[in-house]
Amino acid sequence: MNPRFRWAAARVLRRLASLLLAAAAMVSSAAPAHADMAKIRQSGALKVALYKGLPPFSDNVGGQFSGIDVALANALGKQMGLSASLLPFDADDDGMSGDLRNMVWKGHYLGYGPADVMLHVPVDPNFIRQNGQVLIFAPYLREAYVLVYDSDRIGKVSSFEDLAGQATGAEQGSGGASALLAGANGGLRDKVKIYPEANEALRALFSGQIAAAMVTRAQYENALKTQNQPATRFVATELQSPLLPPRGWAIGMAVKADQRELAQALESALNALLASGELQRIFAQYGVSMVAP
Repeated sequence: MNPRFRWAAARVLRRLASLLLAAAAMVSSAAPAHADMAKIRQSGALKVALYKGLPPFSDNVGGQFSGIDVALANALGKQMGLSASLLPFDADDDGMSGDLRNMVWKGHYLGYGPADVMLHVPVDPNFIRQNGQVLIFAPYLREAYVLVYDSDRIGKVSSFEDLAGQATGAEQGSGGASALLAGANGGLRDKVKIYPEANEALRALFSGQIAAAMVTRAQYENALKTQNQPATRFVATELQSPLLPPRGWAIGMAVKADQRELAQALESALNALLASGELQRIFAQYGVSMVAP
């Protein structure tokens, strides 16, 4: 065969192979939403990613994984005619974008995940724009930090300055801790005690070791129930801080960006749970107010 003809033929074959591969890629990228949804239904299980150590939403208590998000995962699965297969995970050092990468659209490099859906994802416009690989939707709660103080020890608190001279506490690495440390132009810093978990800060408050704690509303309300504390003695108030969202933040769920059919099914299931009162009962079981997002 003429070398020039052989080279031209090889070029045509390579071009044809490239076109076939491109076509195959287009077909596979156009179909996964239906294919993945069918695969989920065929398996009979909805894989749900949940944070470890996030009481009262998801936590291992006495060897049993429980909490609001655990109950919600099971209720969503049941509403969709599926069982819930839970994938508890530790928060990534890179932040929540890393969590979405590991548990929703890619999977962890150690082979864990991804799940079909992840719960407890902030439904925030800026965060959504920064994470185009996922679809964030269906908010089911508005969460916020509150300052909880002992009314027997402190008068009315309307600003961080009212806490001057008082021992306060918060969870390590939390927004509440940052707000306290920066509050009153840093004037509270020497009296702020940092605890490994929010529940420890609340136990210190309830036992009189500190006069106030900065935690989320859900953490406080759940602690009142689990630690049998009188709500009349303690007051929860929202204080303004440049380090905290002014109206709290909405919490929802996330799936891969191309899984709109799954997202619609999950949102329909959530709406059904809300309409039936089941969602409200789940929150009430843990003593938490279901603040509308």
